[in-house]
Order: sequence, then C-alpha cells, then structure tokens
Amino acid sequence: MEEPDAARPPSRLVRLLSALFYGTCSFLIVLVNKALLTTYGFPSPIVLGIGQMATTIMILYVSKLNKIIHFPDFDKRIPGKLFPLPLLYVGNHISGLSSTSKLSLPMFTVLRKFTIPLTLLLEAIILGKQYSLNIILSVLAIVLGAFIAAGSDLAFNLEGYIFVFLNDIFTAANGVYTKQKMDPKELGKYGVLFYNACFMIIPTVIISVSTGDFQQATEFSHWKNVLFIIQFLLSCLLGFLLMYSTVLCSYYNSALTTAVVGAIKNVSVAYIGMLVGGDYIFSLLNFIGLNICMAGGLRYSFLTLNSQLKHKQPVDEESIPLNMKS
Repeated sequence: MEEPDAARPPSRLVRLLSALFYGTCSFLIVLVNKALLTTYGFPSPIVLGIGQMATTIMILYVSKLNKIIHFPDFDKRIPGKLFPLPLLYVGNHISGLSSTSKLSLPMFTVLRKFTIPLTLLLEAIILGKQYSLNIILSVLAIVLGAFIAAGSDLAFNLEGYIFVFLNDIFTAANGVYTKQKMDPKELGKYGVLFYNACFMIIPTVIISVSTGDFQQATEFSHWKNVLFIIQFLLSCLLGFLLMYSTVLCSYYNSALTTAVVGAIKNVSVAYIGMLVGGDYIFSLLNFIGLNICMAGGLRYSFLTLNSQLKHKQPVDEESIPLNMKS
C-alpha cells in the first residue's frame, strides 16, 4: 500500500466521528457498569476491570496475528517508553468502577467534571497549552456547581467521593500522558492499549486474589443469570471500546477535547440517573448545583470543541482507524 502524506490533516468529519464514538462508548459503559455494580450488586469492581483488560489483550493480540492492526513486538525499552501510563491506566480503571458502585449517577457525573480543570492544568504544565478567559470562567462555573451539589448531597458516601476524585486525577493524567506517549513511529495507539493492559493485568489479579476480592466475585449468586452474564460480557467489550475510543479521540483532537466530550455525555447520564439506579436523593440545593455544573460544562464544551475543530494537526497512516481508511 502506498504511504499517504504524513502531514495530511484529519478532516472535520473524522474529528467529529472520533469524538462521537468516544461519547457513545463512554455513555453506554457507565449505564452497564452501574447496572452490574448497583442493580445486581456485583461485589468486585476489580474483577470487572480484569475482565475488561483481558478482553483488550485478546482483541488486540488476535488482530495483530491476523495483520489487521500493527504494533511493535515486545522489547526491553517498552516499559520505559510507556511509564507512567500503566500505573495511571489501572488506577483510572479501578477507581472509576469503584466510584460508580458507591455514588448515584448524578453525583458521579458531577464529581467527574473535576477531570476538566485537572486536564486543563496538566496540559498547561506538561504540553504548554494556554486557554482563553471564557474557557477559564466556564471551568470555574463547573467547579462552583460541583461544590454546591456535593455540599447538599443527602446520600453522601465518603469512600465514593475519595474514589471519584482519584478517578478524576488518574483520568486527567492518563489523557495527557497518552497524548504525549502515542507517537505512531513508536508504540502507536494499539501498542499503548495492548502493553498497558499486559503490564497491569497480572498485578491486578494478584491484588484481587490476595484481598479476597476474587473469591467474592466467584461466589456471586448471579453467575447463572443469563442477563447478568450478557451485561458482564458487554461491559468487558465496552471497556476495550472505551479505551480505544479514548485514544482515538485524544489523537485526532486533544486530551482536553476527550474530557469535554465526556462532560457532554455526562449531562445525559446525570439526568437519566435521577430516574434510574434508585440511589439518587433529591434536594433543591443539590439539584441547583447539578444544573450550574452542567450549564458550565456545556458552555465550556462548545467553546473548546469549536476552537479544536478549527485547529489542524498532522496524522499518519498508523493513526487512521481501519473503517476510515480509503
């Protein structure tokens, strides 16, 4: 196949499709994970995370064997190239699943919005980016609304809050470092996904077994429930698709745009979560805080996406997904 021009910029349609793909995967996995961990009461977010990692490894390895995708074979330099992504990857994975199980969807989505100011700060420090006053004011509205909502949360769960704030930190750092590490001439997006999962699945299994978490999962009563099994497998598949779509969106756009698309998705998840899940307790001040946060998130999202779509960045052949190649 003839190599395309390495400096060819992605089209607006490609950027929009990558953002839409990420938003859809992110939306679905929150709902499926919430059903598994809260509705069914599955006791082990860690085991669910292991299932998602194993699915990622199998899909990418089989695809590589069949020459559908390409990423480098393992060598001793790869851990150094990836660090600290594997640690951020597993921290993001486990803290996200743990916070989903302990918080109502509206509070989960509001508190997850702290990913945006953290990403903005990290991109400014690590990637040297600068942002307009309008964007900064929108971020302040997000933070204000989140504080109001959290201060009047009648279903307050300290453990859930700790996990979700850890998840915000891991998500922001993971997005920024993924953008920095996934040079197509090095590991590329497939290599980043594959080796992250490979390096962290064994330590995660060891932690799960040693803490008794794995035994709780194997003794879970719903393993004979066909609907539960289907949703568990769907969550594992969506775990891979979410990681792939996150890398895809970060590459074609930016780590910040990925966080913004997630924020737009969270608006719908938050309001749907008031009606499903059964663990949201309404209070007027909490509802006001939720809406301030959502309004700030939407304004911020439109400002950033509009700015990002006007920006052009080079893409080479390895970075273009199979269904978008000519």
